[in-house]
Amino acid sequence: MVQRSDVNYFGAGPAPLPTVVLEKASQALLNYQDKGLGLCEISHRSPEANAILAETKQALSDLLEIPDDYDILFLQSGGSGEFSAVVYNLVAIWVEKKRAKIAEEVGDNKEEILKRLRKVVDEELKVDYLVTGCWSLKASQEAARLIGAKHVNVAADARKANDGKFGKIPSEDQWSLTPRSAGGPAFVYFCDNETVDGVEFPSFPKSLEGEDAPIVVADMSSNFISRKVDVKKYGVIFGGAQKNIGNAGITIAILKKSLLPPQSPYASPELLRELNLPVGPIVLDYPTIAKNNSLYNTLPIFDVWVAGQVMKALVNSYGAKRISSQEEISDEKANLIYGVLDKYTDVYRVVPDKSVRSRMNICFRVAGGDADKEKAFLAGAEKKGLLGLKGHRSVGGIRASNYNAVSLDGAKLLASYLEEYAKSI
Repeated sequence: MVQRSDVNYFGAGPAPLPTVVLEKASQALLNYQDKGLGLCEISHRSPEANAILAETKQALSDLLEIPDDYDILFLQSGGSGEFSAVVYNLVAIWVEKKRAKIAEEVGDNKEEILKRLRKVVDEELKVDYLVTGCWSLKASQEAARLIGAKHVNVAADARKANDGKFGKIPSEDQWSLTPRSAGGPAFVYFCDNETVDGVEFPSFPKSLEGEDAPIVVADMSSNFISRKVDVKKYGVIFGGAQKNIGNAGITIAILKKSLLPPQSPYASPELLRELNLPVGPIVLDYPTIAKNNSLYNTLPIFDVWVAGQVMKALVNSYGAKRISSQEEISDEKANLIYGVLDKYTDVYRVVPDKSVRSRMNICFRVAGGDADKEKAFLAGAEKKGLLGLKGHRSVGGIRASNYNAVSLDGAKLLASYLEEYAKSI
């Protein structure tokens, strides 16, 4: 029988979890805190569940040094649900700001307010997307589906800089962001790490900084808690848990409190319908989720507990260095693997440009993408217990996902196999 210690799993998600957390989870599922009930059986409104929520929030806050003026929400529907949620919520804020400004000018004349507001929405509503891979593309497409393509400004499309394929991030001077002088967009959206394409932003874009900076939304699903993040630069950070944080089932959103009422009133559902703009489901409504401490509906507390255990272990391991220690380990593992790939360029070709290589999802081709040789590579890896290396079905090739639970020893074993395979052909 194959044991956990016999394999190293490099799958892109769901991803490996620390064995010690899974061992604790097996006990918690059967009898949580010696209460005679498993963790999946207790009420999501119980004192135990509230304690789990509080502890998990605190662990994430400690790791990323999240300021007090941010809230942490636990939602469902995955990262893809957040593609919709950010549009529903942030467009509602933008519309209400415009409505209030018009009302100051014309008073209580509702017909005139609506007339002017329709014109403003038609002419000025923009949401900006930096499309650098599969997931940011899907997010932009969802925005277009919800509010109409005319309102979606693809400020950067990386395929245009790379012969129709993802693999680069255009320089910022090539981006066509909605001008701040014209009021700016309702938000700017980017995916910090593209899981499928192996592209990661090296740092926060300078063109999104400044006192008059737009609301910035980042999908960090596949590089969450893998490096230091200046949370203050973002309006919303979100990520599905199933990469670096836990098992599939919850999505975590870090949200600036100023994007919640009363600081930011939202347009009413009635007004949005009058403007032919979408009204989102209540379970994706940030004010509702925040007001109810993420317990508006039944939250899978077991999933929150697992995420909390993973993050608390990092806090306990790294102490004052916090997430910086994990960043060092992630970088060391990635450098090991990329080092071998770059050593044997006649055998391996790393897909993305060197300037934007992901530390989390290392995408490469074997023998120029020769199907038989890539199958042989995967078969050889599997014999050595190196699993989950097949690339995404949409792009093929090989992908080694270097998430936090992949050990340094696991990365060394993969690097050793890469050397061995390269010398064998």
